[in-house]
Amino acid sequence: MFFNNNGREDVTMKRAIAIGLVLTLLLSTETFGASQSSTGSESAVIETTAAAEEARTPVAGVEIPITDLEPLMIGQMEDKEAGTGCTVLVCRDGMRAGLDIRGGGPASRESQLLDPLTSAQFIHAIVLSGGSAYGLGTANGVMSYLEEHGIGYDTGVALVPLVAQSDIFDLSVGDGAVRPDVDMGYQAAKYAFEAPNYQDGNYGVGCGASVGKIAGMDYAMKTGIGSYAVQIGDLKIGAIVVVNALGDIYDWKTGQQVAGLLTEDKTRLRSTMDYMSSSIESRENKFTGNTTLAVVVTNAEFSKPQLCKIAGLAHNGYARSINPVHTSADGDSIYAVSVGNVNADQDLVGSLAAEVVSEALLRSVYNSESAYGLPAASDLGQ
Repeated sequence: MFFNNNGREDVTMKRAIAIGLVLTLLLSTETFGASQSSTGSESAVIETTAAAEEARTPVAGVEIPITDLEPLMIGQMEDKEAGTGCTVLVCRDGMRAGLDIRGGGPASRESQLLDPLTSAQFIHAIVLSGGSAYGLGTANGVMSYLEEHGIGYDTGVALVPLVAQSDIFDLSVGDGAVRPDVDMGYQAAKYAFEAPNYQDGNYGVGCGASVGKIAGMDYAMKTGIGSYAVQIGDLKIGAIVVVNALGDIYDWKTGQQVAGLLTEDKTRLRSTMDYMSSSIESRENKFTGNTTLAVVVTNAEFSKPQLCKIAGLAHNGYARSINPVHTSADGDSIYAVSVGNVNADQDLVGSLAAEVVSEALLRSVYNSESAYGLPAASDLGQ
């Protein structure tokens, strides 16, 4: 070690020596690089590629289908001509559930049921629907089907199915005058029980989903619904996400933008944040774009307050993958539901929830197809 006249470590001398070592190393590297063969260059490329592939490795654990999270059942219905649809997740004996809403413009129903201070300890179904607030009647169809099959909370005089719902804004694609309704909800619930038909892509609530809408729908892209689930030991956890954000979508592992605002010639992607930063003036109406919805499902046993916390942690998946996120024009919401009795750590499950949400976001982007004049990521070579 080096000391100055006061007996203290001489930081200046240490810095000078460190800088000298760095310069020597750089010069040595440059000389070696100039003399190395093409074989060495190819090795470097291979190593870089391998590192990139490792960085893209998804969540820890073994990937499983989202449908492996029984006894949860999923049914979907869509009107492809109108560009809207719904996805229904049901559990015959009920499921414990929590909810965390971060966006400023949610369209929701029975969300107070999931407040830890309310009495209900379980619900029977969650509906994700298009149609914005107009689509909230879809849950009535789900309730009708459940009632017909003797499913609901026993009030003493009637069985009342407890059904929570959140909707995306998809009125700006297809035919905005057509929205999911009672009949569509009933049919989706019927599919869930009798012929589960979940698929990633332009299905169910993902039928009319899109992203990158700050400059209007002319520069937006098509997205949809996506899922991802893993198993670690006895623990299973997965997420279903419909991506309908105002902002852009990024690969949470690499940081690469994969969907969002298109350039003027619609051949490449540009940054929504850069576009927004071009003017600081207030924009009163951004409602061409909302909202990203997710349902995190686990077979671990948690109470309603714990599930609300897990839903909150899962929003980190949004923050890693969407920019901007949780704006006043988005209704960003995440449900967390427990359908089993496996003993697992709450913070582990919440942290995994964020990762499966991020991966499900990507599956939504990559499984979507162009529609309603909106290109998908595959059309841009993403």
